[in-house]
Order: sequence, then C-alpha cells, then structure tokens
Amino acid sequence: MLSKTSKELFDGPEITLEEMLESREERAAMQKELLHADNQSALLCATMNIPGSVKTSMKLEEVFRTITEAIEQELTGISPNANLYWEKNTGLEYYLLLPMSPQELKAKMVQIEETHPFGRLVDLDVLWQEAEEMKSISREALGFAPRRCFICDKNAKECGRARTHSISEMHQAITQIVEKEEELNNG
Repeated sequence: MLSKTSKELFDGPEITLEEMLESREERAAMQKELLHADNQSALLCATMNIPGSVKTSMKLEEVFRTITEAIEQELTGISPNANLYWEKNTGLEYYLLLPMSPQELKAKMVQIEETHPFGRLVDLDVLWQEAEEMKSISREALGFAPRRCFICDKNAKECGRARTHSISEMHQAITQIVEKEEELNNG
C-alpha cells in the first residue's frame, strides 16, 4: 500500500518518451541561448532526478523549491545575469547564469548534492561556452566521487545504465527520503 507522501509525490501528469526527448532538446536549446547571450559566465541547470513517467507534482515542486532556495542561499551575494524557472510536465527546470568560474560553481553545487537532504534527488549541471562549443564539468573533474545511487550506494550511473532497480523501488526510496526530512521538520 502506498503512503500518503508517495501518492502525493507521484500524483502528476504522465509523460511519454517522445515528450521527454522533446523536453531535452528544448533544455539544450535554452542552455545554448543563455550561454550565447553571455559566454563569460557559468550556467547552472537544475532538474529533478525522478524516474518513471511522472516527473512533476505539487509535492515534487515543494521539494524542488527547497533545493532552489538552498542554491540561492549558497550563492548569496552573487547576482545572476539570468534566472529562469520552468514548470513543465516533463519536470521542473531552474537556470542561473552566473559571473563565476564553472569550477567554483560546480564545487558549490556538489556541496548541495552531498549535504542537502534532497540533494540526491536533483541534478545540478554546470555548463559554459568555449569558442562555439558548450561544455559541462563533472564532479570527477574536480576530484569528487561520482554520484551514489540512493538505493544501494553504488555508482548511480552504473545502476541507471544496468537498470539495477525498478521504478517502484526508486519511487519507494524517494518517498523515504522525503518522509525522513518531513519528520525532522515536523518532529
């Protein structure tokens, strides 16, 4: 039986693979447009890491807003050159174009991924433009360990590629992360 939190988290519009692929193309176009407008800045693109056909709900939006607030807190004193928040059926997207180095921005975002209660539920990608090419910086490039799977703690990319865990298992783990944080805040 699904918990109340689980029902709320995954109570949103179902999307198709075609919609997801189209959304990725739109995201890449937005990233290019922002970086083309200011090729001296680093771009943060934050998205939720939610498996399955439901990518957004009111509850997931609450979780995402908590993360975006943490990002803004971490970047206090740095005025963004662009700040965009997209609410889409294919998932929430948050963009910040910042006058700082990609390395410095990525290091700050890794801290959020590692320390924020919802850090494992979000992808905080850092991009920049070099010549006419868009580039991204990995955690490993800065000496950080790869992201860990929120179920088994192995390398998340390996679990994803091998489809080690079912969507149901991943939804259950996401629910537990959210419920744990709610208990701490309400207890």
